[in-house]
Amino acid sequence: MAINNQQTSYQFGQMGSVFNDDGSLIQPPTGKVFVAIHFLEETNLEAADGLVAANDNNTEFAGTTFLRDEADDNTDADAAHDEASPTATLGSGGTIIDAGNTIPAGTIIYGRYTKVHATAAKMIIAYIGD
Repeated sequence: MAINNQQTSYQFGQMGSVFNDDGSLIQPPTGKVFVAIHFLEETNLEAADGLVAANDNNTEFAGTTFLRDEADDNTDADAAHDEASPTATLGSGGTIIDAGNTIPAGTIIYGRYTKVHATAAKMIIAYIGD
């Protein structure tokens, strides 16, 4: 039997969504994140704030800008899961999504994101969660 509660639903974007097709920066409401981002057209992202993840010490999401919790002692990292060797919580081989990377139409990226910004007017739907 499936679990049916609001907390589970909130983690899957049932707190609403944002549609953007003009290339401007989009952000979730204060205290919320985007849990899924659907790119309806082939899209390139801005280098600085194109896809900014809400990372913490043990959970990292790919993005154009890497922000790690201040408590982390690995301040020289520049991409999610870019450790020299995998650990129990962090992987290796990760790189930044740069402006030269093209996200194909129809792609959905899941995670916890605080900013999405395309380099040009492209259709994007971002789903809000806790």
